[in-house]
Amino acid sequence: MVNRKLIRPTLSNLREQPPSKYVESQRKRVPPEGTNAEQYYYLKQMSSKTPMVVTLLDGEEIFGMIEWYDKNCIKVNRETKPNLMIPKHVIKYIYKENEVKDFGGNLLFESESESESE
Repeated sequence: MVNRKLIRPTLSNLREQPPSKYVESQRKRVPPEGTNAEQYYYLKQMSSKTPMVVTLLDGEEIFGMIEWYDKNCIKVNRETKPNLMIPKHVIKYIYKENEVKDFGGNLLFESESESESE
């Protein structure tokens, strides 16, 4: 039987080596759950009292100002009609009331109509 000597690196040699990619990937932080862009948008529209249009999944449009919001719903303040609390899961999209112009049944956003006129 042949006697073989086991060669082990010293602890100081291990400290001098750069860490492996696997170890670095374990140290990466988990990205945040959300960007808070939705909350920022709601706060901005609430503070400026911007007239908004809320389009629901069934196509119904609700005109008013966003008065309040939370994780699951928004409250729309309407001048001539009762205020509504709308669950977010039934909202298709929300836009500013002054962003849309009606041209013979075709809805165009202001930015589109301005670029067509140029």
